Amino acid sequence: MNSQTSDFLTEGGQPASANPKVPGNETQSSPEIPLEKAPSDQGSKGGAEQTEPTRKWRNLLLTVAALGVVFGDIGTSPLYSVQTAFALADGAIAPNPENIMGIISMIFWSLTLIVALKYCVLVMHADDEGEGGVLVLAALVARKMRGQKAKFAAIIAGVVGATVFFGDSVITPAISVLSAIEGLEVIAPALEEVVVPIAIVILTALFLVQRFGTGKVGRAFGPIMLLWFLTLALAGVEHIVRHPEIVAALSPHHAFRFGLDHPGLFFLALGAVVLTVTGVEALYADMGHFGAPAIRRAWFMVAYPALVINYLGQGGLLLTDPKAISNPFFLMVPAWARIPLVILAAMATIIASQAVISGSYSTAKQASRLGFLQNFRTVYTSKTDHGQIYIPVVNYLLLALVLVVVVAFQDSTKLATAYGIAVTMTFLITSTLYAIYLRTYAHSPWWQIVLYLVVIGGIEVAFFSANITKIESGGWLPLLVAAILLAVMMFWHRWSARAKVALIEKEGYLFSDVERLLDGVPKMPGTAVYLQRFRGVMPYALRASVELNDSVREKLLFVHVVRTRVPHIHHVDRVKVEPMRLTADRTLPGAQMVTIRIGFMDSCNMWALLGPDGAGLVDEKTAWHLTHFRYAGGGNAYSRFAAGAYETLNDTADSPTRRFHIPPHKACEYVTTINL
Repeated sequence: MNSQTSDFLTEGGQPASANPKVPGNETQSSPEIPLEKAPSDQGSKGGAEQTEPTRKWRNLLLTVAALGVVFGDIGTSPLYSVQTAFALADGAIAPNPENIMGIISMIFWSLTLIVALKYCVLVMHADDEGEGGVLVLAALVARKMRGQKAKFAAIIAGVVGATVFFGDSVITPAISVLSAIEGLEVIAPALEEVVVPIAIVILTALFLVQRFGTGKVGRAFGPIMLLWFLTLALAGVEHIVRHPEIVAALSPHHAFRFGLDHPGLFFLALGAVVLTVTGVEALYADMGHFGAPAIRRAWFMVAYPALVINYLGQGGLLLTDPKAISNPFFLMVPAWARIPLVILAAMATIIASQAVISGSYSTAKQASRLGFLQNFRTVYTSKTDHGQIYIPVVNYLLLALVLVVVVAFQDSTKLATAYGIAVTMTFLITSTLYAIYLRTYAHSPWWQIVLYLVVIGGIEVAFFSANITKIESGGWLPLLVAAILLAVMMFWHRWSARAKVALIEKEGYLFSDVERLLDGVPKMPGTAVYLQRFRGVMPYALRASVELNDSVREKLLFVHVVRTRVPHIHHVDRVKVEPMRLTADRTLPGAQMVTIRIGFMDSCNMWALLGPDGAGLVDEKTAWHLTHFRYAGGGNAYSRFAAGAYETLNDTADSPTRRFHIPPHKACEYVTTINL
């Protein structure tokens, strides 16, 4: 096949408006039901219960791994957040004791209320079979909403949150790697000229190795990040011991006094303090990787105390030497330790970048399940973690955008001015959806919901308001990326809905039309396989093959593929064959309905599953009939442009012959045009 076809694999929900009732369609999906809920795969667990030592060892490994993937972004924030706070508006905030205590207090309570309380304690309870993220939360809320408009509004809120998350994902790798490499300037100022080229090389290499999968490189992430957090704590302890008065910054009255005495500076500082909690949305989205308990253990036992100690240490250093504000993180350690620290910081920032890249893959996949993006070719890179995936299209698009950002800004401090506004929008969207979740799912009393919105929501509104000032100086960048992505997703949602209706009209209903189509048609020996996009809809390839050959094979197989949540489905459980029933008591002779259920780590090799070594339904003489649709617009220029754009996006989907391992020399492709 020389062209790619529409996605035949049921791997996610379609827009409700594009999902008309189809006779016999038993698995119609809606935006709030992303995947079939499959029974547990005992084979993936070895068929035996884990012993207590094995369970504890596995929990330990999950906790360490969570440090590497989940907390990479938050864990590298000390590299630039304090420095940025005192660099905003050309150093408007002087590094005097009052301001230092106030900002460190703001940082501590932001970590405590936003990361620890909101996400780790509260929001992570809102999950869908262990999966989290703003899109999942939106889907959960949509299930309880009454009316299609309310459901759609909830989903759109989640989609907007996902787009702004992606907008900040463009900045995270750039600012993280740049801030680490800039440590070279502390060692030797003459090395300033090589910072950007080194950052470009590192980022390019990082994105290029994605195709090998995070499953292979991820095993090293946890130990490295564990070492990183231990280093953060050790670097901070010395300066806390020298200036124990900095511990008083843990009291919230320092943040309040700073805000009351200097409201303008307090508002300005919020734009930098938010940098200490960026990446927390990935914490929620990565629940499916490791589970909530492992993430909570990693935060409260390692990441949280290490970050607090380091920020207190930076505050203690500035109390001693205000001039250290030029780069307080690297100046915390002795000169002999700075080169090793730069190397470790570079490794940590690469891991932080890896986390947000993986989060972008997960976000794209969730959006495709909800019908807002096409089903991109997806490679699963871990045998146990469903969230560890690789999507080539997203990978290289993100690489291009990140490199543009690095070349355009060239400095982490300048880039920090563009950072934060998109993620604070995600905070507000998540809090709004969670408040609805509390009422609809948890049935919490109104006073608890109001308290949550006043305390957490109030802080997030302040963060968002402070970051609005960044729009002119660079904050427009993530918003522009988010706006473009939102436009693409809404375009896909609308036109895929029109395409689905047009496809069903073109193909016809299987159970009501197939008997009339085959009436009187001569039957030839052999078997023919027809892939079904939608259960209950007659494949266009059947009609085309009958009209072209004026005959039909004696044995007809209508194959529908469903990917489940579990990693693996036993071979004996993957294929279900049943006669094609036209009515409750009447079947179509020679026709069978075949449902293939596979795990997310399983390769859907149809020849192996249906051939002589599998179900024995096909042989080397079997003909495989596929349909490739072209799309045409109406009479006006916009309709023609939209149809062409939709077809271009649709062609990024993976070819069924490659995805399903269909013998290419036995595949018959029928091309037809659909008018949208």
